[in-house]
Amino acid sequence: MALAINCDMGESFGLYKMGDDAGIMPYITIANIACGFHGSDPTVMHKTVRLAKANGVKVGAHPSLPDLQGFGRREMKMDPKELTDCLIYQVGALKAFLDAEGMPLNHIKPHGALYGMAARSEEIAGAICDAADVFGVALLGMAGTKHEEVYTKRGFRFIPEFYADLDYDGDGNLILSRVHAAVDPVQAAARVLRVIREQVVRTTTGRDIAVRATTVCVHSDTPAAVAIAGELARALRQGP
Repeated sequence: MALAINCDMGESFGLYKMGDDAGIMPYITIANIACGFHGSDPTVMHKTVRLAKANGVKVGAHPSLPDLQGFGRREMKMDPKELTDCLIYQVGALKAFLDAEGMPLNHIKPHGALYGMAARSEEIAGAICDAADVFGVALLGMAGTKHEEVYTKRGFRFIPEFYADLDYDGDGNLILSRVHAAVDPVQAAARVLRVIREQVVRTTTGRDIAVRATTVCVHSDTPAAVAIAGELARALRQGP
């Protein structure tokens, strides 16, 4: 595969089910597992870690703002030091379950609104780095944003990603919504193959912008997520 496939997952909570993690896992190489503040709970975290281990999938932490009701997709103001502690707490919880299964923590990828805030704010990106200093792992994010600028300046290995199931606006920003819209699996795969061939993506304004990525993301809560992941895996095996 030219690109690794990563997925935001492990986001069920208590009796509430979110996404088909077991159905998606065979098609991906990297799992970003929720850490309890936007989704997941201790049992879900441990179950998802075990599922990843059984499928040979690398695991990273997917921490968020403390917004369980809003699924971490609402922005909030936090003191940077408080945010750092919030992230250390979440990543530490997931790492404990990884330790229990004899697996390493592969990376950290901020979730939802926090991801978008860090893409724009040097202060927020710096708070994420302060938390990542504790764990010494790579950071996932978007190339050409504060993610790349701050993470690399702080000495972290940066893993740039492209989103198969989200649109980009005219300025190259991700269009984030509380609920993900349906995406055609074949069209999603075609977008990814175009990124591989031409390093560009068509924005909602109709123009192309440059994209650089070594991994492509699928959200487990996008409708037909399993079909999208399966089509991506098939297309990437065949090549551009």
